[in-house]
Amino acid sequence: MLTKYKELTGTRFHIYNSLFLNLPFQNILRTGTLLPLLQQECAAEFERGTSASDIIEKFFSDYAPALTPYERFDTLFSFIQYVERQIALFDSVEDSAFEQVNDLKGKGTVSALLLRAKYEDKVEEMKSRLRDFSLRLVLTAHPTQFYPGHVLGILTDLETAIRENNLESINLLLSQLGKTAFINQEKPTPYDEAVSLCWFLENVFYVSIPKVVQSLTEGLQLDVSEWMNERLAVVGFWPGGDRDGNPFVTTEITFRVAARLRESVLKCYYRDIRQLRRRLTFRGVNKIITEVEANLFAMVFSNEKKYSRPEEILQDLKKARTLLISEHNGLFLDRLDSFILKLHLFGFHFASLDIRQDSRKHDAAWATIMNALHLTGEAVSAEAYEHFTESEKIDYLLNLKVDLSHRTIKDELADETIQSILAIRQIQHDNGKRAAHRYVISNCQSVLHIIEVFVLSRLLIGQDHLELDIIPLFETIDDLAHANGIMDKLYSISAYREHLTSRNNHQTIMLGFSDGTKDGGYLRANWSIFRAKESLTNISRQHGLKALFFDGRGGPPARGGGNTHDFYASLGDTIEHQEVQITIQGQTISSNFGRPASSQYNLEQLLSSGIEGTVFFRTEDKLTQENKSLLDNLADESYRCYLELKNDAKFVPYLEKITPLPFFGDTNIGSRPVKRNAGEGLKFSDLRAIPFVASWAMVKQNIPGFYGVGTALQKLCRQGHEGDLKKLYQHSLFFRTLLDNSMMSLAKTSYQVTTHLSDDPEFGEFWKKMHNEFILSKEMLLKIAGMAELMDNNPNIKESVRLREQIVLPLIAIQQYALINLRHLTKENKPYETRFRKLVIRCMFGIINAARNSA
Repeated sequence: MLTKYKELTGTRFHIYNSLFLNLPFQNILRTGTLLPLLQQECAAEFERGTSASDIIEKFFSDYAPALTPYERFDTLFSFIQYVERQIALFDSVEDSAFEQVNDLKGKGTVSALLLRAKYEDKVEEMKSRLRDFSLRLVLTAHPTQFYPGHVLGILTDLETAIRENNLESINLLLSQLGKTAFINQEKPTPYDEAVSLCWFLENVFYVSIPKVVQSLTEGLQLDVSEWMNERLAVVGFWPGGDRDGNPFVTTEITFRVAARLRESVLKCYYRDIRQLRRRLTFRGVNKIITEVEANLFAMVFSNEKKYSRPEEILQDLKKARTLLISEHNGLFLDRLDSFILKLHLFGFHFASLDIRQDSRKHDAAWATIMNALHLTGEAVSAEAYEHFTESEKIDYLLNLKVDLSHRTIKDELADETIQSILAIRQIQHDNGKRAAHRYVISNCQSVLHIIEVFVLSRLLIGQDHLELDIIPLFETIDDLAHANGIMDKLYSISAYREHLTSRNNHQTIMLGFSDGTKDGGYLRANWSIFRAKESLTNISRQHGLKALFFDGRGGPPARGGGNTHDFYASLGDTIEHQEVQITIQGQTISSNFGRPASSQYNLEQLLSSGIEGTVFFRTEDKLTQENKSLLDNLADESYRCYLELKNDAKFVPYLEKITPLPFFGDTNIGSRPVKRNAGEGLKFSDLRAIPFVASWAMVKQNIPGFYGVGTALQKLCRQGHEGDLKKLYQHSLFFRTLLDNSMMSLAKTSYQVTTHLSDDPEFGEFWKKMHNEFILSKEMLLKIAGMAELMDNNPNIKESVRLREQIVLPLIAIQQYALINLRHLTKENKPYETRFRKLVIRCMFGIINAARNSA
């Protein structure tokens, strides 16, 4: 019997997939006929341990023996293009079934939250919680979104046509997909990345966020026009502000992005007011609405400053509202209130632009500034400053009394650092205080790193009431361990403590899952962050402060992704969670927030998790000290296992020679360089988490998502803790989510693709080590969870993973075929080196898109 998911997604995909064969393109019939044969060959031969190189050679020998070498390459590229479009079709089919497959009133939704509040008599408590709770989704510029904007537009229309079962439209849109390029011909600029993400702001979040608020107000019987919490759901924005490792992000780009965000939201307002004017045609009201429309038109299309602040528009709209109620029986009041709500939520900024830079850049900038000030006798030289202790440096900086805002610093880095902070002040003036009020310090390893930004901001923006949240980012395992001591010392500095008083006694702290996992493995990173949050919550409370945690998560479990909302619902009272702040990037934006329906659903899931963690959290659900001790041991064992692999002499060479990692720089998917530092050679410390994780995903090995889990579970079971672990899995939402997300990584892993490496002279033993841990991890996770197969507790996602892996298998084989040939170049295949390289790169797009959360 077909499940609802299989019927709505799997069956419909196969039906619509057959339409490709009838498209009027050259060789489409041959490509569509040969591709299923290749898929079957790959599935059968990988299971036998055959290498991808042998599979592809045998395939051509059996099914197309007359093709020349160049025609073979053409055929392989045709397969790639065909599979890319199959994946896009599958995405649209799956998205079209979203409301039918997912329970939109079930667990984690606003409907379920309201029902539970009424049932448990906690409505007033929930209202109180909603007054100051905030969910912040920060859209990042990280290169994991492989669909250009024009393709996203086609997919949106295709999803609509599939919902309506409109075969004519589906056929036309598939034809359009067939003729539309899926990849960028040139690398996007940071501004291009911002424009791409503006599509989601305008078409998705502008619709879904107000709907979430309206659902809450209706359920709680509140007047939406009186909704005061403008921060209930906030969109943050990194493109154009994130300078960490991206030399292409300049102050000019930052200003352009801020202007584009303002322009985007004003266009949305203009579109809405035009619709509103068609309904509010009543005496007195129509005059006000027509004037607002004319003013917005002038702002959007003539760049005239008719309104300086959104409050001025609101003032006009509230006059119209009063008239509508008093003289026209409140007709269409709900539409006017909906528009007023959007102005409250999005202001003139649409999304809050964060600035981010590496602490080492601040060190270098201050050295230049010191030397410049030394020349005028206003400061010691950089050399003298370097001889100070950290405490002396902090005191010296805090006592500096100089005006830097009008000073010329003849150094590109120092000047850009200064200008980036001055840009914050200007953007706040133009778009409002919420438009840019956060500065994230990457690689933060000391109190000095925070004070450097704090002092520079005070000297540039002003000493009094600095409208800026300075956010340290702790990423590595060592950084997480030292974070508590750093913040304790920071809170003890009176000048900084006074600043926090002006920021409502809140300190935002960012914790990086991606680099933590790269550094310490899956279990160690996740548990270290949990422990860091506990200690940071405690030390903040001791100083009369509230810590706000900002989680740097990626798409896959290996980068803190997967089923994230359950993590937030399971934290307990030892971790502060007044706000849920999380990065959303690339594929996760399009898969979880790519349509209004899925966006609203996932917003509700995250919002509910934050509410549940306080209003409904039960003491019996919290981790006991015995539980935490067990997890300490588990994380330690996992860390030792992962470190042994990471420190293996073969680790980096394997990444360099076996995976597609060296090719990431050749893809035109993002503006940011693959490595943090330029130069020859590959160093583990310079690797960015995204290409690191994605490279393992493409060779179907997913090391960062599971390695060390099996060994750790086995060791604790042998120590007599098997029963404790099974009990913890059943009763702890945190532990269950932790292991379930690792299962997702294992479900997307297939060592059959690289079985040929088991007897490789250079990497045979290294491959076997990883394979053995894969087998052990799968065995131990199934034992602890009490399952027969991975992800048995989530059949829809399990089936989605299975279908996607089946569709993308030919691309996996083609990429492996090219990588094998590039590693073993001979006189015979050397002439085709360029084509092999292009095959590797072209396969990357489809493989990553198919997995949806692998990068």
